[in-house]
Amino acid sequence: MEDDAPVIYGLEFQARALTPQTAETDAIRFLVGTQSLRYDNQIHIIDFDDENNIINKNVLLHQVGEIWHISTSPADKGVLATCYNKTSDTKVMTCAAVWRMPKELESGSHESPDDSSSNTQTLELLCHLDNAAHGNMACVMWEPMGDGKKIISLADNNILLWDLQESSAKAVLSSSTALEGKGQLKFTSGRWSPHHNCTQIATANDTTVRGWDTRSMRQIYCIENAHGQLVRDLDFNPNKQYYLASCGDDCKVKFWDTRNVTEPVKTLEEHSHWVWNVRYNHSHDQLILTGSSDSRVILSNMVSISSEPFGHMVDDDELSDQEDQHQEEKIKEPLQDSVIATYEEHEDSVYAVEWSSADPWLFASLSYDGRLVINRVPRALKYHILL
Repeated sequence: MEDDAPVIYGLEFQARALTPQTAETDAIRFLVGTQSLRYDNQIHIIDFDDENNIINKNVLLHQVGEIWHISTSPADKGVLATCYNKTSDTKVMTCAAVWRMPKELESGSHESPDDSSSNTQTLELLCHLDNAAHGNMACVMWEPMGDGKKIISLADNNILLWDLQESSAKAVLSSSTALEGKGQLKFTSGRWSPHHNCTQIATANDTTVRGWDTRSMRQIYCIENAHGQLVRDLDFNPNKQYYLASCGDDCKVKFWDTRNVTEPVKTLEEHSHWVWNVRYNHSHDQLILTGSSDSRVILSNMVSISSEPFGHMVDDDELSDQEDQHQEEKIKEPLQDSVIATYEEHEDSVYAVEWSSADPWLFASLSYDGRLVINRVPRALKYHILL
């Protein structure tokens, strides 16, 4: 029996890093990284059993420092990357490394160990993404749908493309480029496009969004003043190759067609504080998830700019004459964009929202106080989209 009620898990640590386990497409699984200055940091592997509506967790020690960003290999369930703070000589650096989890934890649907005191395991370090010359790491992106061998990291004003070799035990810098000019030249986030044979990424720095070609490492478009304040996050529409979403400290979410960046195609103004995160649903791109410092998660139905703006496509052969007429009338009118639901289970800034990679109707959100909430798209809407 699936239920629309949220399932809540408390980490007991502050946290801001969340990712689905991208390569796991059968079991519902998320990874959360903690931010603790006093204790060893941890990665919590969260397995959601949707039949019984319960969460099972396993804990991995991440002793090198507090986790700012976490991402998982698209090909190997056991491999992940973290960006973390490391203090050396009173200077704090944000570094990045690639890790492997213990073999027995690689696949989803684990039960929680009975004895919680003895269940912390350690991560195996595969390699560091050496950033001594490049500055602080903001994020690590894996090539979408790739073999898990190509990653890009953003470090201060540098874009670094790495080849992982020797079963990810070695990272070789294959190309790089630097952002030049005046002002705040520090990347805050980036996304790797699943389109154009995975040769394009988008980056955010200050109020600007830029597109880059990963083959030439040249800029291909630039949206200056994409937001009135800092741009926090980006995401590509999985089904429409030129569509990109951005969000930021001006409380707005904007949708862009990268072929014409003078104006956004659409703007959402539903949040009342900084918007940290925007995510397209992987299967139904009209479903947009956002999380904000207003402690809310908002699910929007942006159907007018989706790949099915007239609703579910119906094959003409399936319709009788009468239905045909009705269908034609229906088709002329694009469906209306709307907020589907506002989720209020958090009491602190929501720093991350992510869709499950196994179940298109399920998502997780994480607030700074370490509260992870798992929610589902309302059933009525799900059937409306499917039927």
